[in-house]
Amino acid sequence: MKYQLLIVILLYAFTEAADLLLGYLNLRHLKKHGQDIPPEFEGSVTAEGIEKSRNYTFVKSKFELCSSVYNQIITLVFIFGGILNYYNNLLFDWQAEYNWPFFLWGLIFIMLLSYGKSILSAPFNLYNIFGIEKRFGFNTMTFKLWLFDTAKGFIISTIIFSLLLTGAFWLVDKMPGDWWLPVWGCFLLFSLVIIYIAPYVLEPMFNKFTPLDDKNLEKIIKTTLQRAGINIRGVYKMDASKRTRHSNAYFTGLWRVKRIVVFDNLLETMSNEELVAVLAHEAGHCKKHHVFKNLLLFEALSGVAAFGAYHALKYDYLTRLFGLQHDTFFAKLILLGFVATIFFWTVSLVFNMISRRFEREADDFAMDVIGSGKPLASALVKLSADNLSNIHPQPLYAMFHYSHPPELERVRALNAGRRQS
Repeated sequence: MKYQLLIVILLYAFTEAADLLLGYLNLRHLKKHGQDIPPEFEGSVTAEGIEKSRNYTFVKSKFELCSSVYNQIITLVFIFGGILNYYNNLLFDWQAEYNWPFFLWGLIFIMLLSYGKSILSAPFNLYNIFGIEKRFGFNTMTFKLWLFDTAKGFIISTIIFSLLLTGAFWLVDKMPGDWWLPVWGCFLLFSLVIIYIAPYVLEPMFNKFTPLDDKNLEKIIKTTLQRAGINIRGVYKMDASKRTRHSNAYFTGLWRVKRIVVFDNLLETMSNEELVAVLAHEAGHCKKHHVFKNLLLFEALSGVAAFGAYHALKYDYLTRLFGLQHDTFFAKLILLGFVATIFFWTVSLVFNMISRRFEREADDFAMDVIGSGKPLASALVKLSADNLSNIHPQPLYAMFHYSHPPELERVRALNAGRRQS
């Protein structure tokens, strides 16, 4: 057992050390090339702007490094410092005393840990918003609004995840011999419901969504997309500037609830031609069924994970490996999550590769619809400048961490009219 535990610890340490090394390589690369302005960005990015972008990336990277180390220390102390064993024993005794149903025991076990993690992470979240983001001119959120958002998020997440966990643990209790398949089905149904209701129920709880004020622009957008065979429910403006000066646009929903959302601050910086190109890119995700494909990939992985968890949690191997006194399902679930981070480190690499391919396909689609890649290239340059994006990421770092291809790579391909997929 000692050697097996040592292997787990070494593999975990390897993944964490690899992430730290990639972060270091990215910062070293940025230090060497961060002040270079590519010809494609000249005129939109000034020397002062590129310096600010470089500083922003340095600060954010160091913050993320500190946050990561902080979280890893908490995780390791919790698991190896005896806290998980104490917590597991405590809730085991409470369950024996009060005779909780299995689902209630699991709900309390998991939700209390979730609340504890949120409390421990709050100082970092606050510093990121009111320290770093404010320092670089992005944060527009008041502390009162942050508290309001946090309270709403707490209530909504508690309701949603309580329902999900209650259903999943009830199935585990009632079908101990083959619970993995119905639990996977429960998670699949949950994902579909969230995708369907999010645009109508969840997102409006935090932001206001209104049709575009410029009806002529809306007509141009819909006509352009219809020409490409895409009918969307609508193009909506989101009051993002209430919280941030970062600008963006995104595609959301499946089937009859498909729509495109534009940050209000994006409308202020883009020409109509650039905006239509950005939305054509977002519509490309719809035309290429990327949301549906991502859902299929995620659910396939979830099915494999549920099957693996079912077999791993049948025995007391994990509790013996980590030295826990009581062999409870929920403590084993936490330990399995810890071990699974080693596996998911490589899985995230694959998912990022797929995501980058989808982005290239959407770029190609926009280029075909507009008839040129230059409007989207111009829009990407503006987005990069406005968001202080790092236009010189270290290639290996980008391969592991970027869900989008680097902006410079995309801009050069679009300007040359070269297909990327």
